Amino acid sequence: MTRAYVFPGQGAQTIGMGKALAEAYPAARAVFDEVDAALGEKLSALIWDGEIETLTLTQNAQPALMATSIAALRALEAEGLGLSGATFVAGHSLGEYSALCAAGSLSLADTARLLRLRGQAMQAAVPVGVGAMAALLGLDFETATAVAAEAAQGEVCQAANDNDPAQVVVSGHKAAVERAVEIAKSRGAKRAILLPVSAPFHCALMQPAAEAMANALAGIAIAAPSVPVVANVRAAAVADPETIRRLLVEQVTGSVRWRESVQWMVAQGVTEFWEVGAGKALSGMIRRIAKEAECKAVGTPEDIAALKG
Repeated sequence: MTRAYVFPGQGAQTIGMGKALAEAYPAARAVFDEVDAALGEKLSALIWDGEIETLTLTQNAQPALMATSIAALRALEAEGLGLSGATFVAGHSLGEYSALCAAGSLSLADTARLLRLRGQAMQAAVPVGVGAMAALLGLDFETATAVAAEAAQGEVCQAANDNDPAQVVVSGHKAAVERAVEIAKSRGAKRAILLPVSAPFHCALMQPAAEAMANALAGIAIAAPSVPVVANVRAAAVADPETIRRLLVEQVTGSVRWRESVQWMVAQGVTEFWEVGAGKALSGMIRRIAKEAECKAVGTPEDIAALKG
C-alpha cells in the first residue's frame, strides 16, 4: 500500500487538540515545549485551556495546528509508523509548512516562527471588513472560476481553494465575494456561503503578506525534504530547497490546488492517505476526490492504537 501523509489547514483547530498525545508520548510533549520556546509564550496553554476565539486568530491558529500535526507525527514515530512509510507529504495552505517540517526541510522552531509571522502578515495585509471568502458548493472549478471572474467587476475575486470536485472557495474584496455568492446560486450551486474568516486568504489582496514572507524566508535554512513535498501552487512534488522557498511565497497569493494535488498523488500510485493532526476535513475532501483511496485520521492516541492494531 502506497501512503501519503497529509497535514490540515486553518479551520481544524479545537481547544484541547494534541493534549492527549502530549500526555501519552514524551516526544509529542517535547514538540509543544519547543514551539512555546520558539515563540516565547505558552501557546500550548492556549491550545489546551484557552478560548476558541483567541486560538482561532490566524497568528495563533497557524502555529498551533502545525504543532499539533508534528506532535502527532512524533507519536507515530514512537510507534514505528513515521515517514519512512510515506511516498509523499502534502498540506493544505499552512499545512504545507507542517509537511515541510515533517520532512525535515524546516526546523520546528523556524516553522513555528514563520507561521506566527505568516498569520500576522496575512491579517495585516487587508483591513478587517474589506475582504471576504465564500465557499461555493456544487460547482466544479471551471464554473467557480468563471463565477469569480464575473463577480470581480474591477475588484479582486479569485478562486482561492480548489478543495474537491464540488467545493471551491473564492476570496477577494467583500462586495465582489458577495456578488460571487449570488451568481453561484444562479449557476446552480447547491450552497454558496460566506465563511467566518478574518481576512481574504490566497488572493491578490495578500500581496503585502507575500512580500513579508519573502523577506522572512530569505533568512531561513531550507533543506531538501526526506520525502517529496506536494506543493499547493504546483499540485506536484518538489524537492529543491530554492524552489520550495519560492513556492511558499507564491502560495500566499496563489490558489491551494488541493483537488489536483490529491489527483496527482493518486496518479503516482498513492492508495492510502493519513491525515496527521487535528480534525478530519482533508479525509472528507480526499474521499470526494478519490473514492477508492483509503483515509485515516491520526490525531489521538486512540487513532494510533487503531493503526497498530
